[in-house]
Amino acid sequence: MHDFTSAPAADPAPGPQGGTGANPAPGPLAGTGGDPAPGPATGPVVAVVGMTATGKSALALDLAEALGGPGAAEVVNADAMQLYRGMDVGTAKLPVAERRGVAHHQLDVLDVREEATVAAYQGAARADLAAIRRRGRVPLLVGGSGLYVRAALDHLDFPGTDPGVRAELEARAERLGTRPLHDELARLDPEAAARIDPRNTRRVVRALEVIALTGEKFSARLPEHVYAVPAVQLAIAVPRPELDARIAARAEQMMREGLVEETEALLAQGLAEGPTARRAVGYAQAAEVVAGRLSREEATAAIVVATRQLARRQEKWFRRDPRITWLPVADATDLRDQALRTLGL
Repeated sequence: MHDFTSAPAADPAPGPQGGTGANPAPGPLAGTGGDPAPGPATGPVVAVVGMTATGKSALALDLAEALGGPGAAEVVNADAMQLYRGMDVGTAKLPVAERRGVAHHQLDVLDVREEATVAAYQGAARADLAAIRRRGRVPLLVGGSGLYVRAALDHLDFPGTDPGVRAELEARAERLGTRPLHDELARLDPEAAARIDPRNTRRVVRALEVIALTGEKFSARLPEHVYAVPAVQLAIAVPRPELDARIAARAEQMMREGLVEETEALLAQGLAEGPTARRAVGYAQAAEVVAGRLSREEATAAIVVATRQLARRQEKWFRRDPRITWLPVADATDLRDQALRTLGL
């Protein structure tokens, strides 16, 4: 049984993206919590995590309403690509009008040319979670970027970076491909190599950079399942055939809703130069349509394949965490009730 009661607090003024007002702290990922009113809430963070297209956002809003409405809970985003301004259609970002009056944080805080880093996100997300609690509200952490969820909740520290070492590794990856670097990682740190997708250039480069800078295995710094921020984690267990069908339907819907046009606008803002944003599933394929190398139908099919692969990786990541309660997919009301029972409400 968890105590999710909260002390009364004044409603924050909504910001332009449905968050809370100004962002006074420095840095592109600074917390968007505004000035909290006194009155701490009790109970853990409620984290709704898991694979793409499982309905995390809808469940989080249902929980916010069940906990007492828009003024009782606030959402902190844990989807790395939803950090970016303008990346809306391709990330299935909830429009402000569909957020049911619930304040959202860590949305639209980066330009597409900026790099998203887990270390910067950790500080900003934890600041938002703490500010929400000080306002007497329940913090809801929602998203499917596994390392970002862990950074917000678990004991996890981040070694520094070295631009020279990073540039040399990235140049090698560009010249030779990621596979030789992953093979090198497998020799230096087999455990880390086993946990990092060989196609994930950024993570392979980062692991080798940490090894070069610290002389220690990267796997020694991977997070253990120990909370720094107490939480209850929920995930929705959608059967794979149903999830695959949802992913295909979502890809077609994104194309109808203007993914190619959104990508074209973002390319004009520097998307192709963005070290993180340009790799986002959906935008990479839509950029090929803009360049005339794929038809819309071919791009849609490619998005479906890439998103299914992403969902498999997300499931593998989250299934390793024994603290997560997996809720059998059902109608919205029953799913909400399952979640509330898990929370002891």
